[in-house]
Formats: sequence, structure tokens, C-alpha cells
Amino acid sequence: MKLIKTEDAVGHVLCHDITQIIPGVTKDARFRKGHVVTSEDIPVLLGLGKDNLYVWEKDDTMYHENEAAEILCSICINKHMDRSSVKEGKIEISAACDGLFRVDVERLNAINDIDQIMIATRHSESAVKKGDKLLGTRVIPLVIKKEKMELVKKTAGEKPLCELLPYRIRKAGIVTTGNEVFYGRIQDTFTPVVTEKLEKYQIEATDHITVNDDKSKITEAILELKKRGCELIIATGGMSVDPDDQTPGAIKESGASVIAYGAPVLPGAMFCLAYFEDGTPVLGLPGCVMYSRATIFDLILPRVAAGVRITRKDITTLGNGGLCLGCETCHFPSCGFGKS
Repeated sequence: MKLIKTEDAVGHVLCHDITQIIPGVTKDARFRKGHVVTSEDIPVLLGLGKDNLYVWEKDDTMYHENEAAEILCSICINKHMDRSSVKEGKIEISAACDGLFRVDVERLNAINDIDQIMIATRHSESAVKKGDKLLGTRVIPLVIKKEKMELVKKTAGEKPLCELLPYRIRKAGIVTTGNEVFYGRIQDTFTPVVTEKLEKYQIEATDHITVNDDKSKITEAILELKKRGCELIIATGGMSVDPDDQTPGAIKESGASVIAYGAPVLPGAMFCLAYFEDGTPVLGLPGCVMYSRATIFDLILPRVAAGVRITRKDITTLGNGGLCLGCETCHFPSCGFGKS
């Protein structure tokens, strides 16, 4: 930094805050560190008693922090996102709609590994609401070498670092299994839980079939819901290895390709995921979904609702963070469950 006359400071970057004091009214920074001095600022600065200023000497090899923040914003922002104005070298990006927020974590880490660069995001695979903050960007110094920002752009590549996928699935069908429910021995308390969770992602449970513990009947019910045009089919109960639990076999018999039966998540280890050839997902939900606040279903449903095709690797990588601690007061999703 260097000391220059205020009249000569136009275009330079302030190195410190400049405070304005109006007795009984305010005592606050009139100009913030990092502000680029304009011709309109000169009389104001002189009126504050600043005949000289400490400034960064800006040249053609450097970007001001606000300019650099614009570059960082440009490599992150994607469709369905809104951005803030730049302030003190920072830009924040928020959700323009409800949906699933995803981050290319490998590229994010590579960019943050570049000295003096910072991008902080929500966890990838987060379900968000319109207006939710997604990420913030800035560079650490007031000015930064242009060649460093070129490295940032090269590391980021052509594709935006983040994406927000609006929810696509609108119509779901539920198959309730179990002799105890089918014969009226107990009330079905599973379906209302599933229906409520679906509604959070704008999915309506339009069709519901209840069957006994007969594998062929469960298979028929799944195929019937498929025929009715359900975009998501959910079978509840009958997911364990007991002789009467026929749901996993019924899902397989329906012709859907099973991606995973079993998941490294507690609660939810007996979860089943399959897809029909046209991409229609079939979920087999274990009994824990009925009574546990957060389960494998809560981790998978946002992705399914957004139309993301889930792979076996997506399931197996849930193990790191897949243990719900069963806190007395549940704070999900604002906790570590399901986050690696």
C-alpha cells in the first residue's frame, strides 16, 4: 500500500475503513476497506478530514476483490439460482426455486486448494427451499493477481460448479403390505407417514393398494400402479429376511432392476431400490420409516423427486455419516446424518 493525496485517489482501493461520526446519530464506516474510490467520493472524503489516504496501487496485473468475486460467482452459478450484489468482495447465491442442490465436490476442493480463494457451499445433495442460501464466494486479499484467477477458471472448466434441480416427480403410488393390515387386525399407520414425507417434495400419493403377504399379489400391485402412470412406486413393509416378508422378491419379480437391497444406513438398512426400464423408481421401505424421525427414505427421496438416477455407489457412499444418533430432540436435516 502507499499514501497518496485524496484528490489523486480515484480508481484506487482503500486499505482501511473510514469512519463517519455524526454526534447522536451514527458512528460507522462511511467507506469500507476494499472500496474503489470514485470522483464523487472525493468531496465526501475531504469533508471527513481525509486529505491523504492509504491505498492499494491497482495495476493491469491485479483484480480488485469485487472483480475477483464476480469471477468466482460466474463459475458457480447455474439455472434456478439468484445472486446477490457484490459487497466487500463477497457474493452470495440463493435458490430461485425448491429443489435438490448439488455440488461437484472434487472440483470445489481443487478450487479451494488455490491459495487466497474461498467458495463455501451447503452440503451437496441438500434439499432446499426457494430463497435458501446456497453458497458464498470471495477472495482473501483486497487485490489478487489476474493469473491466479485465470487458474481458477481453468480448474473450474466450462461446466458450472453447482446445480439446482427442481422437483420433477408429481404422482406416486403406494403398496401397503402385510396380513395384519390387509385383514384389518391393525390400522395402517405407515401410509400417512409416507404421504406426509412425499408432500414435502410436491409429490401427491394418488394411488394406494393394500395387499397381504403374498409375493404374487405384491408384484401385481406394483405393476398395476405402473400401469396407472405412477412416476414413483413405494412398497411399505415386508422388507426383512423373515419368511413372511415378501416385498424384495416381489419387486424383483415385477421386472424392475434392483440397484440395491440393503444400505449402510441406520435406520434403514433393509431399504430396497429398483428401476423399471423406463426409469420409474421403485422403493421398498423398511418398517423404521414408520416410526423414526429420519431414515434412509429422507436421504434418498429428495434425489428421487428431482429425477436423479441413483446408483449403487450413491447408496454405498452413504455409510460415512449414515448413522443417525437418535437425538432426544431431532434437528434433521440440520445435523450430520447422511452427510459425508
